Amino acid sequence: MRYLIKSLLLQSLILFPFTITTSHAQQPRFLNLLPATGLAIVPLMEGWIANPDGSKSFSFGYLNRNKEAVDIPLGDANFLDPLEYDGMQPTHFPPGRHTGIFSVTIPEDKAETEVWWNIQSADSEILRVPGRIGRAGYELDFILPRPQGSMQPLAGFGESTDIAPGLLSSVRDYNKSVAVGANVLLTVRVKDTSEREPSDLQFSEALPVGITFNKYQGEGVVTFTRHPENINPTEAEEKPKEPSVLCQGCTLTASKSGPNTVSVSGGNGLARVYASFSEPGDYIIHAKVDNFSAPDSSNTNQCCWTNVYQRVTVSP
Repeated sequence: MRYLIKSLLLQSLILFPFTITTSHAQQPRFLNLLPATGLAIVPLMEGWIANPDGSKSFSFGYLNRNKEAVDIPLGDANFLDPLEYDGMQPTHFPPGRHTGIFSVTIPEDKAETEVWWNIQSADSEILRVPGRIGRAGYELDFILPRPQGSMQPLAGFGESTDIAPGLLSSVRDYNKSVAVGANVLLTVRVKDTSEREPSDLQFSEALPVGITFNKYQGEGVVTFTRHPENINPTEAEEKPKEPSVLCQGCTLTASKSGPNTVSVSGGNGLARVYASFSEPGDYIIHAKVDNFSAPDSSNTNQCCWTNVYQRVTVSP
């Protein structure tokens, strides 16, 4: 029994390779209620992907146990090592567990390279997690259909843009001038290419694709609102002051979880949302496009979603 306990402890240390150094006085007592703020952001390595061209990609996520979002700018408190891979990690961390929000790709001739994500928040020591090629259990099979056919959706910012799947599918620039406080129309084009079984009644109609918009980088506050032209009648009666989100070429249902979320019925079309920025500066907006309405797709089983990003420069 004693050997089994020691073995389990050793396995837990191997499975969670980030480092935490705190004094005994700083550690919370067992069963204490967590404070609303001041907790560290925990970086997480989700797994690695073998790409068709021979390169490898590391998938990263994080856990924010605070009740509010935390901002950690790029720099000494938020960086990737080696620095050649630094820059595309988030600086804005909404509460909760966020799975696979970006990835780092290593060329085939550098497959043994380890990429460490370092984060220091609140009064914590720097927490570090490595992206590395490890055991087969950490390999993610995003590029293959799931048991009931789910695959990563194709996605991209823009009405007529090229679309592709991927944990870091594309980063595009918003090429129009943007002023502080002005509503900016953001458009994501999506398409579901999942391979469903036609005889399965649960797939008799195409499943919706979900899109969640969030601030990813930037110093100011980003506020999302629904587009005013496509208000759901039921929603309009319940919330007369809240506009809906516009989707062209498809039927769209606004998610109840917030104005930054959209569900595209049929899995093919354009989803739009307004964003306004409180401060001038450079921002990145992240859109996570998911197939989570399918029974074989969710955050917890590491499939199936695509990440796309749009840079926005806001003038005073």
